[in-house]
This record gives sequence, structure tokens and C-alpha cells, in this order.
Amino acid sequence: MRIRLSLVPALAVAALLGACVGDPDRQAPGPHPTLFISPAGKPFRAAAGRPYPVAAWFAEADADHDGKLTREEFRADFAAFFKLLDVNHDGFIDGQEIARYEQEVAPDVLPRLAQAQQGEARGERSGGDPRRLAEAPRLKNGDFYDGAPEFSLLNVSEPVSSADLNFDGKISLAEFMTAADRRFDQLDKDRLGYLTLATLPQTPEQIGVEGKKRR
Repeated sequence: MRIRLSLVPALAVAALLGACVGDPDRQAPGPHPTLFISPAGKPFRAAAGRPYPVAAWFAEADADHDGKLTREEFRADFAAFFKLLDVNHDGFIDGQEIARYEQEVAPDVLPRLAQAQQGEARGERSGGDPRRLAEAPRLKNGDFYDGAPEFSLLNVSEPVSSADLNFDGKISLAEFMTAADRRFDQLDKDRLGYLTLATLPQTPEQIGVEGKKRR
């Protein structure tokens, strides 16, 4: 009996140490790779701990590097991405090229359910990083942001296919440029004719990893 009683303090100490150390599988999530989807739909990725990649997009689109992204530069950014997506160079982004964009170039633009289904079809585990779900802001109804809007400046469900303005299953350069003008106008709220990095809205993903910043 004495032997059993002598074990009690030792067990209590062990339990206390265990509580302090914690289950390694339950440690607070660390930084994860981040993603930004440009207004045209181009993905920009950054390694964990690196600056959020909206700055990489802005630097690429700001052709003269004066810190101001004009409408002309914004449209040029769209045109350059259109050229990359138009694999067969026929002047249209057709159904196959849209599928390539959604499955290979930027699968994150799809809702998580679709991402998971694609992953299962390839025999992979998919569906997005669960830490993003824990950190990302929610919509007013309590749901999480999902798909492209989680990583985008604008609430556009799929930035490439949504440019199909006449719903014929393919996107012309003219349609893509019309989408560029509409999205520029949405971001240029003060009608200055240019955008700056400091005044761009934060994406939900960016807020999740950096916190809300006062604009």
C-alpha cells in the first residue's frame, strides 16, 4: 500500500509535465505557404514566413515600377495572362483551356469540395490546408470563404471563366479586357486612375496570416 501511495506524487508530476509539453499533434499551427490570386486569375505563391505575395503580383504588373498601377498596366497584366492561358493561340480561352487552368494552374480557385474530388480522382489527399480554415475570416453567415475569393482582392468565384460574358463557353481577349476594366473600377474606389499597394484591400487569406490592417 505504501508503494502505491508513493507513486501518486510521481504520477501527478508526470501528468503536470505532460500537460505543459502537450500533444505534439495539437501544437498551435505554424505559418503555412500562402497564395494570392491576381484579379486576372494568376496564382502567386509564397513560402511559409515570407511576405504575402500580393506584393509580387503588384511589382510584376507595375511595369514602370513607380508604385502606381494604372488602368493600362492593369489591362496589360490581363492580356499577358490571357496569352499564357490561350495554349493553342487561337484567340480564345476555350473549355479545355479553362479546365487546364482550374485543374493545373490554379486549382485553389475551385471550392474545397471540388478540390477534394479532383484529388481523390488522382489518388491524392486534397481539400486545402486545414490551418487555413482555422485562421481565415468568415462570411457574415458564419461560413468560411471558399475557393478564389479566399485569395483574391475581389469576390469573384472563378476569375477566368467568369469573364465569359456571353456564356458561349469560351473567352475572347475582348471579353477578358472588359473584365479587366470592370475589376479595375471596383478596386479604384476613389477614381484616381491608378491603384497603390498600400490601399488595396486585404484578401481573407492575408488577414488570416497577417491580421487585419487599418487602411
